[in-house]
Amino acid sequence: MVFKIEKTKNYTIMSNYHLRDINLSLKAKGLLSFMLSLPED
Repeated sequence: MVFKIEKTKNYTIMSNYHLRDINLSLKAKGLLSFMLSLPED
């Protein structure tokens, strides 16, 4: 699965797809959101 996100200096724009997935726990959603906000390097 590929997540497309748009990063700028102080915020990240991402799809709600993973946030609305009922199979993921709140911890998993938070961790995934955090990881997607990190720089690619």
